[in-house]
Amino acid sequence: MTGDLSDTYVAALQHDTADLPADATLVGVVRRPTGWFSAAVDENVPELGPPDGLLDDAKARESELADHGVDDAEANRRAWADVDFAARYRDYLDADGEAQAAVDGLAERLAAGESLALVCFENTDEKRCHRTILRNRLADRLTG
Repeated sequence: MTGDLSDTYVAALQHDTADLPADATLVGVVRRPTGWFSAAVDENVPELGPPDGLLDDAKARESELADHGVDDAEANRRAWADVDFAARYRDYLDADGEAQAAVDGLAERLAAGESLALVCFENTDEKRCHRTILRNRLADRLTG
């Protein structure tokens, strides 16, 4: 039996608005978690956060767009496209040994029946987030 796989953002956990299985282990996927983030999750797997260069590129592009009057959510969407965030994050997951081992570990836990909820900072109702790519990668591993 495969465990349930879901994702959410830390503010939804803090405000008790996340719709997750009651038995889900909350797995942070943040490269540099804050203390309050760490307190909200059961564990954090920093190897599954986007690499620094990718985050830096995306944030710099978002800032440029915001400086030109683009609203926050739209700047995020456009920056993702402009820096090819999704493809670069997938490439990172495929190429980095520590990220591969972390994905393998989560996939094994899911295959063994553990329910997992991936957690980071971004509200995906408003912005794009790497955890959705990661969730899809894990789901593909379990069905493929």
